[in-house]
Amino acid sequence: MFKRHLITIGIVSIFSSCYASDLPNIKILATGGTIAGTAPSETQMTGYKAADLAIETLLKAVPALNDIANVSGEQFIKLSSQNMTDEIMLSLAKRCNELLLDPSVKGIVITHGTDTLEETAYFLNLTVKSKKPVVIVGSMRPATALSADGPLNLFNAVKIAASDKAIGKGVLVAMNDEINGARDVTKTNTSTVSTFKAPELGLLGYMAAGKPEFLKSTEKKHTYNSEFDIQKLDKLPRVDIVYSYVNADGVAVDAFSKAGAKGIILAGTGNGSMHDNAFPSLAKASESGIVVVRSARTGNGMVTISHQEWADAGLLEGNTLNPQKARILLQLALTKTKDLKEIQRIFNEY
Repeated sequence: MFKRHLITIGIVSIFSSCYASDLPNIKILATGGTIAGTAPSETQMTGYKAADLAIETLLKAVPALNDIANVSGEQFIKLSSQNMTDEIMLSLAKRCNELLLDPSVKGIVITHGTDTLEETAYFLNLTVKSKKPVVIVGSMRPATALSADGPLNLFNAVKIAASDKAIGKGVLVAMNDEINGARDVTKTNTSTVSTFKAPELGLLGYMAAGKPEFLKSTEKKHTYNSEFDIQKLDKLPRVDIVYSYVNADGVAVDAFSKAGAKGIILAGTGNGSMHDNAFPSLAKASESGIVVVRSARTGNGMVTISHQEWADAGLLEGNTLNPQKARILLQLALTKTKDLKEIQRIFNEY
């Protein structure tokens, strides 16, 4: 179980010397990642030490923050985001809910590594119970890099969190002068600063002339109208992802079933399809009470019923969610119900 007293948690407040009572109060929760990374050389963009710098160092590097908000930083945890866990996400969501209950807090910014940023963002999108802005920000270059993208990304994130335009938009991702929604954004490139995109469904807005400009919002449920309550949870059900490919069989499905999975996400080919040799194991898993949801490895598009025998076996459709986000939603759905019709409703609405 994740224990916050095992990490460096002391709240570090960074205020300008002339505190401005008319500026919004923005809380910044730091979790590490490349944005807090360091390398021996300013030209070294890979092989750096992620999560090296403390939040106070990041804030001091962007003194202009004090012109737009009263910012206070909290070193929530320090890790490279490929090591994110369910327990840490649960604790982070609870901390956000706690902070957002304070009437003086306008919004929250979370610094995060980019590898699993989209998963944490979507989890918070489903579990934060507030209309107040929550903005997740990272960088693709370490803080020591020539033309590091972290400082401007952080500045933009605070501007968005302080903006009334961001209220009720759900959890947002601020990278590369773009504003994306947590549900649809994904990391599309291993190294470029323009990696975060929602390829078909599109971004929500831009940073234009130093101000957030929103072009649209999502129709899917999130944050303040979400039905998920994690306040009493300290763990999530085990849900695994099975990748579909040429010559695939049921070995991985059987292994996950034996390991105690409560749910399985199929990263299927095409419209969430699977090899004939894999279907018997998926059907068997479903029959045993493991919830199976068909997603797609394609990166875009809606998974729908395409083979009646799959639907008859109880395999559900993951809508437009990619496999990693379908996993997050199924974990939360399983904390409420195992009824397949209810879980399918959840996937249709979120």
